[in-house]
Amino acid sequence: MGNIGWTGIIIIAILVVILFGKGKISSIMGDLAKGIKSFKKGLSDDNSSKNDDNNNSSDSSNSENK
Repeated sequence: MGNIGWTGIIIIAILVVILFGKGKISSIMGDLAKGIKSFKKGLSDDNSSKNDDNNNSSDSSNSENK
């Protein structure tokens, strides 16, 4: 009952193209790609700032121990 075959997927894809149009779908996919790129960049920036904070705190603790 819940299984969708290839024909069902093709029919759904055709209906989506008819409803939204080819141009709208490509702009939505472009916006989605930009969102994913900015999300990944934010994660890498967050990780690098955490690493910088950890390095700075370990440097200051090393200088205090000397």
